Amino acid sequence: MMAYDQAAERDIALELDERLRDASPLEILRAAYETFGDKLALVSSFGAESAVLLYMASQVNKSIAVLFLDTGMLFGQTLDYRQQLATRLGLTGVRDLRPAYADLAVQDPSANLWKTSVDDCCNIRKVLPLDRALGEFDAWITGRKRFQGGDRLRLPVVERSSDGKIKINPLANMSKADLDNYATEHDLPAHPLVAQGFPSIGCWPCTKPVEEGADIRSGRWAGQDKSECGIHVERATPPSLEVGGDI
Repeated sequence: MMAYDQAAERDIALELDERLRDASPLEILRAAYETFGDKLALVSSFGAESAVLLYMASQVNKSIAVLFLDTGMLFGQTLDYRQQLATRLGLTGVRDLRPAYADLAVQDPSANLWKTSVDDCCNIRKVLPLDRALGEFDAWITGRKRFQGGDRLRLPVVERSSDGKIKINPLANMSKADLDNYATEHDLPAHPLVAQGFPSIGCWPCTKPVEEGADIRSGRWAGQDKSECGIHVERATPPSLEVGGDI
């Protein structure tokens, strides 16, 4: 396994992206694990399209760290799916990340912050818990794809975020048909809400079903000028990681 030395690597993100931009998702994952080893984490929502990436990761190393953001506002079906899929794939490194009690007590004591500020709600329930967890890792894997549209249309396979961490997007080149065919080929179970018209699934207050043919992420924060929860948004100044810190 190649050791990752951040000081020694001049621009590992550009080098990996150039080498892997036309590679298969499984090749990308294997190269990422060979490069970063136990300093690599996979962040998964266990959502509508998560099974494909999680299955591929299980073929590389079943003990890879999988970070799951349990916001406290997920659909019950998502929590069940997380347990069932992790067990089926034999993933032993799944970690449930939850918002800090002090953050909730100070900023969202009635659990209704989503009604007044979806950005602040996402920040304390997703962004801060993930930032804390990623502190021990040098690189992380996302499930983003270009076909999802918006800012993801120009998604590279490997990139460096403003905090210096490497982000790997193994599914960037895959189409919706590619994902569906792969899931069928490997008999991967779908999230139960997909059959109910939810092609993209987040927290229950901010996720709606969409009509067939509509943008698959149009049910996320419907009616809001928002398309990302914040964990993939570049920030000039990282949010405070102190428990109960200011947003």
